[in-house]
Amino acid sequence: MKIERIAMLSVHTSPLAPLGGKKTGGMNVYVRELAQELGRRGIVIDIFTRRASPDAPEIDYSLGENVRVIHIQAGVSQTLNPEEVYCHLPQFTSEVIAFTTRHKLDYDLIYSHYWLSGCVAQNLKQVWGTPFVQMFHTLGHMKNRIIPGKVAMLPDVRITTETQIVQWADRIVAATPAEQAQLLWLYRSNRRKIVIASPGVNTRRFHPIPTEEAKAHLNIPQNTNLLVFVGRIEPLKAVDTIIEALDIIWRDNPSLLETIRLGIIGGNPNDSADPEISHLKQMVAELDLAPFVDFVGAKDQSLLPYYYTAASAVLVPSDYESFGMVALEAMASGTPVIASEVGGLAFLVEDGKTGFLVPSRDPAALADRITRLLQNPEKQTYMRRESAEVARRYAWSAIADQLLAVFDDVATRRKVSLHKS
Repeated sequence: MKIERIAMLSVHTSPLAPLGGKKTGGMNVYVRELAQELGRRGIVIDIFTRRASPDAPEIDYSLGENVRVIHIQAGVSQTLNPEEVYCHLPQFTSEVIAFTTRHKLDYDLIYSHYWLSGCVAQNLKQVWGTPFVQMFHTLGHMKNRIIPGKVAMLPDVRITTETQIVQWADRIVAATPAEQAQLLWLYRSNRRKIVIASPGVNTRRFHPIPTEEAKAHLNIPQNTNLLVFVGRIEPLKAVDTIIEALDIIWRDNPSLLETIRLGIIGGNPNDSADPEISHLKQMVAELDLAPFVDFVGAKDQSLLPYYYTAASAVLVPSDYESFGMVALEAMASGTPVIASEVGGLAFLVEDGKTGFLVPSRDPAALADRITRLLQNPEKQTYMRRESAEVARRYAWSAIADQLLAVFDDVATRRKVSLHKS
């Protein structure tokens, strides 16, 4: 069966939201980029997301041909935490049904993202009879296992709902073999339901640029060793481990640190009410590292390729990443990645080839790999070449081919079962 129309669900966060915010990241990029790739192939994509601003239009056409972002009223029109969105899911579902009824729409498939969307997808499946494919992006059980000190545990409702979605979904997309194993082990998923399909990267946007050109574009001195972190500013991202690593370099190799600038890209550096920003700034001040650290704030994706290619390395020291979109974007830009050996990062980053893997929360190991890389220009050159080469395998065109084969199979099986009944 040839897929012609897909309803994508991204309930709690919009693919149009600027990156680097508290609840925006790799999932937003995934939904946007895949939708645009499928739209270019003539498939009609409607992305349903919660209205987080009263100014958002009902339908946004800015993502290009065949792609619409449809803002659905569900609670107050402001950004909410996922747990706050949960109680508004019945309204979200009913508003989606009302919209599609009003516009006489039907879909071959639903592709839902994150646990909140999976809950809506099941309700829509019951009303429409449309099969759904689920991608979790992060799993509650895994987050609970790695939260430092076991504080702020995720609510039982998320774990319970994820467990139900695993049973409800017609197919589940896992980003890596590690996520497949987690679904089997922690959620008792049916192995036959799971397909491994990694996220992709926009190789038209992220590709190698001469380092000198990138530094000039950003007004960064050519003799600077730029280190870059890109992502949400939250404890799980372990930015404090980078600061601790710089302190170790300062004590062990002060002349090397004099050449380093760390650019922390994400969040709002002027938000004094943000506890993690305040914590990191306090660390930098107490360790006298202010001359070497810049809180850059969130940046548009049009600027990120310059930061990636200007960098000597991109640092991803997270406690947990289901995949690691930032690492993949950096690799596609031809930049080595030094990352924690956790989750999808352990699958994506090839140690000694496209970067280095280090134990999570180990600033000494991180400092060692930074030093080793910066003191070995030949290694940098090798890793830049290999990173770009490996990343080509993840071009969205290839990922879309893989997903469409899954979607076609799910839709065909559903059609056959309906005919039999």
